[in-house]
Amino acid sequence: MLQKQQNNYAYIDGANLHKGIFDSGWILDYARFRVWLTEKYGVKNAYIFIGLIPRYKELYKYLQESGFTLIFKEVIYDGDGKPKGNCDADLVLQATSDAYENKFEKAVVVSSDGDYAGLIKFLKERGKLRVILSPHAKDKCSILIKRTDAPITYLNDVRVFIKKEKAPDADKTTQGSFS
Repeated sequence: MLQKQQNNYAYIDGANLHKGIFDSGWILDYARFRVWLTEKYGVKNAYIFIGLIPRYKELYKYLQESGFTLIFKEVIYDGDGKPKGNCDADLVLQATSDAYENKFEKAVVVSSDGDYAGLIKFLKERGKLRVILSPHAKDKCSILIKRTDAPITYLNDVRVFIKKEKAPDADKTTQGSFS
């Protein structure tokens, strides 16, 4: 029996995903993550909302080649020169607009940020939420997200499927690098 093709969309807070995985001490293989999103959750379109910093153009190319659609936000720099590209409002607007236009069956939201609690409630009330994928550990995921009573999967718990494999270097030892 053939299973019906799903039309689910993923909305990914790029900075939150990166920070959560980094803080957990492992490296995400974005290509494997994209395949996993499709196979596990029927994700047809996966948007990553990310700040645009020219020196990361190779990362952006890799993400696009891995099957993600990048939605860029212009960054500003704080007093210490640290970039800030707050994408929360853009992600919420895109997901809400897509929901109203009925572009997807269910949404997968990738973030641990409590700022998305309103979006989670909105999607849940309309039967449009599939799952929240939390890049942060259970104790670091926002209480506001947890209080929505939406299903949450912690990426640390499924890292075996999406973790970057360590590659042998020249002397045959393993290393965890982005190359």
